Amino acid sequence: MEEVYNFILNKIDLNPNDIIVAGISGGPDSMALLFILNEFKKKMGLKLICAHINHNKRKESDTEEAYLKDYCKNNNIIFEHIKVQKWGDDNFENEARSIRYNFFEELIEKYDAKYLMTAHHADDLIETILMRIVRGSTLKGYSGFSRIVNKDTYKIVRPFITVTKDEIIKFDNENNIKYFIDSTNYEELHTRNRYRHVVLPFLKKENPNVHKKFLKFSEVLIENSNYIDEEANKVFNKVFQNGVIDINKFNQLNKVIQTKIIYNILEKIYGDDLLIIGDAHVDLIFGLINSNKSNSIVHLPNNVIVIRSYNEVSFSYDEYSEDKYEIEIETLVNLPNGKMIEKVNESNDTSNYTIRLNSNEIKLPLYVRNRRDGDKMEVKGLNGTKKINDIFIDEKIKINDRKLWPVVLDAEENIVWLPGLKKSKLDKKITEEYDIILRYY
Repeated sequence: MEEVYNFILNKIDLNPNDIIVAGISGGPDSMALLFILNEFKKKMGLKLICAHINHNKRKESDTEEAYLKDYCKNNNIIFEHIKVQKWGDDNFENEARSIRYNFFEELIEKYDAKYLMTAHHADDLIETILMRIVRGSTLKGYSGFSRIVNKDTYKIVRPFITVTKDEIIKFDNENNIKYFIDSTNYEELHTRNRYRHVVLPFLKKENPNVHKKFLKFSEVLIENSNYIDEEANKVFNKVFQNGVIDINKFNQLNKVIQTKIIYNILEKIYGDDLLIIGDAHVDLIFGLINSNKSNSIVHLPNNVIVIRSYNEVSFSYDEYSEDKYEIEIETLVNLPNGKMIEKVNESNDTSNYTIRLNSNEIKLPLYVRNRRDGDKMEVKGLNGTKKINDIFIDEKIKINDRKLWPVVLDAEENIVWLPGLKKSKLDKKITEEYDIILRYY
C-alpha cells in the first residue's frame, strides 16, 4: 500500500483545507480508504466528508450505517448518508450506481469539494474490462476506468487502482481496521460476482500480477481513446445538431470517428455508464443509417427510439411504448424493450433464452408481439395450458416489464415461446430433430 500513499502525496495536488468527498460503503476497500484519508486529514488539515448509501437491501445495513456514523464522530469526519426507501424497475447494479453518483454530486456541490475519492481497486478494473469486452463498448469503455477523471469543478480519484483486494484486506488486518462483508457479493445473480468468483481466480492463477497487465492495457486504450475523442469532437457538431444526425455529412467520415460519434450521442442519452448498451445496438443504428429505406425505426433500452427519415436520423423517447406491436421474425428482430430475438445457425444453450423448433410442427412465419388478453401457452413439462399473465406473476415480472415482454407465436396464433421465461412443448432437445433456433438477448 506504500504506492497508494505515495500517489496521494505526490500525484494529487492536495493542499491544507482542501475538501474531499469519499464514497464509503463499510466494506474492506472503502474502510481502508477512509483510514488512509483520515491520516492525511490529520497531517494536512483537510476537510473529509464520508458519503454513505444505505441500500436497505440487507438486515445488516443499519448496523453498518450506525458504525460508520460513530467512526466519523470519533475521528472528526463529516458523515453524510442516504437510505434508499424504494427501488425502481431498473437493473439493480445500474440503478445503485446512478443513486450513488447523484448523491456524490449533491455533496460535492454542497461542500464545494475539490475531490471525489472512491475505493475502486485493481480487481474491480479487471472485472469491469472483462464485462465491457463481453458486452461490447467503446474504446474508452474497454479501458474500464481511469485513476483520475477531470470533471468540470472537481476530480474523481481512485487511489487503489494499482492494488488488489487481497492487498487491501492484508492492510486492514495489519492496521486493525474494522470492516463489513456484504453477503450479496457472493450471490451469482449479479453479473460482476460471476466474473469475480469464476474468471478472476483463473487469471490470477495464470499470472499473479495479471492486474498490472490489465492496468497497462487500460492506460494504452485511454491514450488512444483520448486522441480519437479530439478528432471526433472537431466534427461532432457539424454532423449532429438538435438530436439529429445529417447522414450525408456522417457518411463522409472515417468509420472509427463515426462509431465514436454514435457512442458520444448514446453517452448523452444514457450517461457515462453504457453497460445497458452493446455492440448490437450500435450496429442497429449503423444499419439504420446505411439502409436503403427512407423511413424506418429501431428501439433501444429505456424507451429510446432512433428514427430514420430520408437523410436524417433522430434520437428521441417513445411516448407510446405501451402500444401493441407485432413483428415477423426473419433474421433479427429489434424489440421495443431494447432486447433482440435472432435466428441463429447453432447454439449449445438450453436455457429459456433459446428455443429449438421443427418447422413441420408449426405454421410459418413466426411472429413476436406483446401480450394480449387471454394469451395461453402449453408450457413444456406441464399438462394443459397456462395463462401468460400467470407466468408473469409466478416469475415475479414487474408490471411495467410485462407490457412489452415478447411473446413468440406461429401464423396460427399458437404461442411457442415466452423468451427468457418459458418454452412451449414444441421446444426440441439438442438431440432431437429441429431446423429453427431462436435466441433472445
